[in-house]
Amino acid sequence: MVLDYIRESINARGYPPTLREIGARMGIRSTNGVNDHLRALERKGYLTREDMKSRALRPTGLQLPLPGTDADSSAPANDDDLVEVQILGRVAAGLPLLAEEHVIDTVRIDRGLLKGGREVFGLRVHGDSMIEAGILNGDYIFVRRQLTAQKGDIVVALIGDEATVKYYFPEKDHVRFVPANKTMAPIYVRAMDFKATMLLGVVIGLYRKI
Repeated sequence: MVLDYIRESINARGYPPTLREIGARMGIRSTNGVNDHLRALERKGYLTREDMKSRALRPTGLQLPLPGTDADSSAPANDDDLVEVQILGRVAAGLPLLAEEHVIDTVRIDRGLLKGGREVFGLRVHGDSMIEAGILNGDYIFVRRQLTAQKGDIVVALIGDEATVKYYFPEKDHVRFVPANKTMAPIYVRAMDFKATMLLGVVIGLYRKI
């Protein structure tokens, strides 16, 4: 049923469905549950997923050439060289970092591109606060989970109930989170109110769909 739906989507729209679309079609509420089905199909040789493509599910035997490549020129990457990164739509206070209800997609990335391996999660960017750093609305950023950062690092911090992406500047009396957008003001957190758990990690990479 999963394979039929993927083929149907490719034939009708030209690209495969997302994890959420598959879950809605199959009545599976958890994206992890969808991934279990996809991994089983991969193990049995019925399905492949291309590196760095969240929508690149391909039933074996169905040729979908990637832009700039020949249909039969790319060999699937060795699974040992790939790491699966969960992409979050948002991060909320009081919930586990990778709470299932916030996982919107999964991408498989070459391990050599992401230092930090399984300590890396993805986050979809909302808003224009970092546009001057080349981080645009809708981009996927890759974040290495850690509770410390260096001055000037781009970090993901949990301020209130929402995650924010900003430059990090710890100072004597406060921590300054600075946007890369000259129309926006920094966020200040008093040093006495700042907790290490507010830092979710440091941004180490970016992926943009085009």
